Amino acid sequence: MKKTRIALLSVLLLSIVTVVAAESDNPHFLPNLFPFRNDSGILKTFNATGTLDLTGPFFQSLGTNGRTCASCHQPGDAWSISAKSVADRFEKTSGLDPIFRTNDGSNCDHSIDTTTVEGRRQAYSLLTTRGLIRVALPVPAGAEFDVVSVSNPYACAETTTISTYRRPLPSANLRFLSTLMWDGRESSTQTGTTPIAFASNPTDLLSDLAHQSVDATLGHAQATTPPTPQQQKQIVAFEMALSTAQAIDFGAGALDAQGATGGPVSLSNQPFYVGINDPLGLNPFKTPFSPVVFTLFPASWANGHSANEHHRDRASILRGQTLFNSKPINITGVGGLNDATGLPLIKGTCGTCHDTPNVGNHSVSAPLNIGIADVTNPLDVSYLPVITLRSKADPSQIITTTDPGRALITGKWADIGKFKGPILRGLPARAPYFHNGIAANLKEVIEFYNARFDMGFTEKEKADLVAFLSAL
Repeated sequence: MKKTRIALLSVLLLSIVTVVAAESDNPHFLPNLFPFRNDSGILKTFNATGTLDLTGPFFQSLGTNGRTCASCHQPGDAWSISAKSVADRFEKTSGLDPIFRTNDGSNCDHSIDTTTVEGRRQAYSLLTTRGLIRVALPVPAGAEFDVVSVSNPYACAETTTISTYRRPLPSANLRFLSTLMWDGRESSTQTGTTPIAFASNPTDLLSDLAHQSVDATLGHAQATTPPTPQQQKQIVAFEMALSTAQAIDFGAGALDAQGATGGPVSLSNQPFYVGINDPLGLNPFKTPFSPVVFTLFPASWANGHSANEHHRDRASILRGQTLFNSKPINITGVGGLNDATGLPLIKGTCGTCHDTPNVGNHSVSAPLNIGIADVTNPLDVSYLPVITLRSKADPSQIITTTDPGRALITGKWADIGKFKGPILRGLPARAPYFHNGIAANLKEVIEFYNARFDMGFTEKEKADLVAFLSAL
């Protein structure tokens, strides 16, 4: 019965998408709250300015290789990309879509053959299977470490410029950001950009986004000239107006019904300031931290409904939200947290690191090393390079990692393997997960945390957490 109901709802929603698209009078515009289907339900984007204009510089080719911002920031993929949608693009275009370019879309930019479909399939395999873009970063001058060796299965094994492989972050929900990019490089003094702070926000964020639009155009789009100040302003304004989130769950129905506040409209009104609900005392108003980070789904949302009216699915999502807010975690060995506080053991919850209310990222700049880039990761990292680093201060200290992370920006030994925590809204539309795509689905995300922090999740708890994360 449940599978039949989900199938019927899926067909109905797909029909709605088709009708809306057919009734759109102008293909250069998209109606506000246009529905995009994914495996869990329907994602929608609320645009604060109304109808979504597809003609602005965000959607224009400003470089030389045919790419636009939307090449890697698709509205149906929560303004990122999913590996599935990229693979579909490859098949539809035989690997000739502008996202497939050797400057950073291929596993390496030398020792490859892109003259045939099969050659392109191999060259862009990380993009089509993991949604990864190659980010080549120079080792900072004066770094506290030497690069001893790089073992890269795709070539690109240089030791002065490191090829890293990372997921494009969403270009929506940006007002909640406390740093730009996984390694914070667009919000760092080392790159001439501005760290985001309470006193200077949102001026700092807008400045960093403008800088990022220039870097993306010159780099990803291979432009010969940067976008004009007016184009930068238009790109930033477009991005800042977007709030995206899952709006409908195939099992639970509307995520903003019966008192629930899921979906993008409520998210667009979510209060935020840099430092809100910070667990380490960085809240500028000194308001105590609350581990109850997500309050989207009240008990009343799951009560009073028969089994045929979403009760079981809503109850699972509600249990998952409770687990996120309350499941104890013994936090140990996290660079940027345990060492920064001097506490070898921190009794925490998911909200300790995902503290922004109803959003789930860091409310302050807080790059952390939870082991995602480790070669000993419980998930598969065999497709990633192995980079060996040695401390200059103590040559007996050697670290092997799949990505040095923040250290490639600051040059600091302590920053190896550190990355920011991303915004959690719109998760079901943009698999796979983590900066390197190691988790193919949300269950693997839970499995990572279960193994990393020995959390002892039952199978039911895992399923409930997946249901909750799928409703974000």
